[in-house]
Amino acid sequence: MSRTGRVASEIRAGAKAFLRRRTAVFFTFFFPVIIVLIFGVLVGTQPTGGGLFAEPPGYYLPGYLAVVVLFTPLSRVGSEFARHREGGRFEKLATTPLRRWEWLLAHTLVNVLVIGAASLLIFGLVVLLVDAQIVVGASLLLLVPFVTLGVALFCGLGAILGRLADSQDGVIAASNSVALPLLFLSETFVTPDLLPAWFQPITNLSPLTYFARGVRYLTYDGASAGGDATALALTQLGILAALSLAFFVVGAYAVPYSE
Repeated sequence: MSRTGRVASEIRAGAKAFLRRRTAVFFTFFFPVIIVLIFGVLVGTQPTGGGLFAEPPGYYLPGYLAVVVLFTPLSRVGSEFARHREGGRFEKLATTPLRRWEWLLAHTLVNVLVIGAASLLIFGLVVLLVDAQIVVGASLLLLVPFVTLGVALFCGLGAILGRLADSQDGVIAASNSVALPLLFLSETFVTPDLLPAWFQPITNLSPLTYFARGVRYLTYDGASAGGDATALALTQLGILAALSLAFFVVGAYAVPYSE
């Protein structure tokens, strides 16, 4: 079987495994919708009120997208990792031509397709229900590589967590411990000015920060940031691409073929 055939076969298996797990489908598509409805529709924003949600609705679009780009790859790849290890499936894969990076690539592509669909749903809900003012233009097409690279990055991190954790419960605990701080400390829902001055540079250590900044430049405030929106977004995209490659390589190396 060719490399393309091996990867395609693993993609089909991963997609069928996802669709069989109703809980996974629910949390991928409906959990972010609930977040949008609660924070975007019920709570709303107060641009002159100060504190959380004090920015216009469009400011928080990167945060809503980050929910699926961050949480879904970490939990899905990490859990798949744990199931493979518990069932001895990695040892079986070692007897096939499928290489470790091909396995991770296949599961990354499955996540890209699933999360891409979920991101499109979230984008539509934010525009229609939250009345967010989005900058419309050809540069919006750059959202595709932002989501793709973000998913690839956190698939790699999910593989690393799956290797370090010793069970599915351990993977879930580790994923939540990593994802929750990243979600709120990466310029998504909490604006930098609400953080202590000494902590603000630390947000640059979060890969999710570059995803949030880039998406915000494209959809909300590129012009007010003091430069061309596309150029600013491409800078963040380049950093995100480098980080995604690094995490993917380490994640592929973490895939075990023997225990």
